[in-house]
Amino acid sequence: MSMSRTRGTRERLVVIGGDAAGMSAASQARRLNKPDELEIVAFERGTFTSYSACGIPYWVGGDVPDRDRLIARTPEEHRARDIDLRLRTEVMELDPEGQRVRARDVDSGAESWTSYDKLVIATGARPIRPDLPGVDAPGVHGVQTLDDGQALLDTLARTRGRRAVVVGAGYIGVEMAEALINRGYEVTVVNRGSEPMSTLDPDMGRLVHEAMEGLGITMVNDAEVTGILTGDDGRARAVATKDRDFPADVVVLGIGVRPETTLARAAGLPLGTHRGLLTDRSMRVRGYENIWAGGDCVEVLDLVSGQQRHIPLGTHANKHGQVIGTNAGGGYATFPGVVGTAVSKVCDLEIARTGLREKDAHRVGLRFETVTIESTSRAGYYPNSSPMTVKMLAEHRTGRLLGVQIVGREGAGKRVDTAAVALTAGMTAEQMTTLDLGYAPPFSPVWDPILVAARKAAAKTRGSF
Repeated sequence: MSMSRTRGTRERLVVIGGDAAGMSAASQARRLNKPDELEIVAFERGTFTSYSACGIPYWVGGDVPDRDRLIARTPEEHRARDIDLRLRTEVMELDPEGQRVRARDVDSGAESWTSYDKLVIATGARPIRPDLPGVDAPGVHGVQTLDDGQALLDTLARTRGRRAVVVGAGYIGVEMAEALINRGYEVTVVNRGSEPMSTLDPDMGRLVHEAMEGLGITMVNDAEVTGILTGDDGRARAVATKDRDFPADVVVLGIGVRPETTLARAAGLPLGTHRGLLTDRSMRVRGYENIWAGGDCVEVLDLVSGQQRHIPLGTHANKHGQVIGTNAGGGYATFPGVVGTAVSKVCDLEIARTGLREKDAHRVGLRFETVTIESTSRAGYYPNSSPMTVKMLAEHRTGRLLGVQIVGREGAGKRVDTAAVALTAGMTAEQMTTLDLGYAPPFSPVWDPILVAARKAAAKTRGSF
């Protein structure tokens, strides 16, 4: 086993993870430091860097024609910026006291220690694979990396049958259901919750349920998967629940992800209740002056509830990387937190949320009022106007905005951004009613749906005693 050490006065920054957070941090640190000032070594256990995992369902579904469209920056481009990027190299151990990491070449098995002056942990998240019979059988796929997406496409190309079962109905499950519908599959979604999209309240999730069934997707709610049944060839042939079996030629696990913090936990680094790394506002791991962490492996502050949350999104990961790279490179930057904004779609149905759900508000002891309104994306008389439903939560008496959920067709989803800004600014529903939003009949009614909901929420909180 060899050992490489920092030489001379030049510092060494080691990055674990070659996707959004890790390579954003490496790139930003390089912008601030010349190669003779800072050596940057990045380890990535896969074969791709700086890609959009969020785009994988659209690649699988055919909306994105080829894999390379999802890659923002290739390994060669990173190396041209004097970043020593080592692909197919997995870090096996962290030694914070000795300031070194042990890495293994995936192909050869050779191992070596690399010392660091500064360390960035960007190990991402891993798909949840429940401990069930048959879950590792051929034909069962998780979808987290480009390699995962390619493996699924290879299976689809080899599979004669056209029956697909998606386990889970969160963002990944819903988006993969659409991808498989686009591929001509008969799709069943098996969900243990009462409605799809647990990131929404059940009444809004019901709208998603109805729309998915209208698109030809079979929704099975309140169903606990007990195993994956296999055929004589060992391949998946059905998804079993307590009540019945659902035939499948391919199975996609869309149950969600967990922070990949195996290395951090073994090294004794601080983890939160969601098993994510805990950092301060500069993304420095708590208690460690020269270690930063970002992306899907960390927990972040929810600015509305004041609680720590795990929200695996590429938007956050890239921001984390910029903050980390600035700080590790000698500058100063902070990441204040999030309000929990997310948007998705299934075929032409747009689904968006920001802030707290009802159960989130109950969990942190907030009293609140809710309103739900029906409106349209454009002026009612304008062609192709489509309906949308907006639900708003506001704090009892104060009227402080707590959360917004939107389900509708074209033009619905991105309206959530107005609510996200209002949440970040700590606005009340009353204050939102005076927002000077853009208006023209092709874009909205004269009262935008967000403002209609805000008016009703303001009136309701004014009358609550």
